[in-house]
Amino acid sequence: MLSEELKSALTPVLGRIPSGVFILVAGGPEGRKTGLLASWIQQASFEPPQVTVAVNKSRYLKDWLQPGAAVTLNQVVKGDSSLFKQFGKGFEPDADAFVGVEFEPGLSGLPRLKAALSTMEGNVVSSMEAGDHIIFLVTLTNAVLHKDPTENEPYVHIRKNGFSY
Repeated sequence: MLSEELKSALTPVLGRIPSGVFILVAGGPEGRKTGLLASWIQQASFEPPQVTVAVNKSRYLKDWLQPGAAVTLNQVVKGDSSLFKQFGKGFEPDADAFVGVEFEPGLSGLPRLKAALSTMEGNVVSSMEAGDHIIFLVTLTNAVLHKDPTENEPYVHIRKNGFSY
């Protein structure tokens, strides 16, 4: 159990670790698809190109992310809150998360969001438990730029509190 003293010391520090903001898209049973706002994504390997994705254990999407499952990671553009607003609230498993969102099918058929700076596509390789989250290792298989990276910056999230989003 975390002591109040340690929590007090860590609260302003952990939240200051910058992270990119992405829309994680995955497919589920019966052809369902959904997306969620994810900010704990980090490059993990050069060869093969891999990233880690942390998903809260309370999210049903974690059950869809079995080894071999396809995902798209859509990088949110700084200053564009449309994707942030659309996917920040979360969706029920049967809801259409992509109503009003322009997208094209990726190599796996999962949406690549056109409003994103870029989309990375890949497959889940493995996972591990990490407290209240599960960390998924994803091998990247494709990337698409939707906007000029010299004219657009990625949305970077810095939290005020290291113990909440």
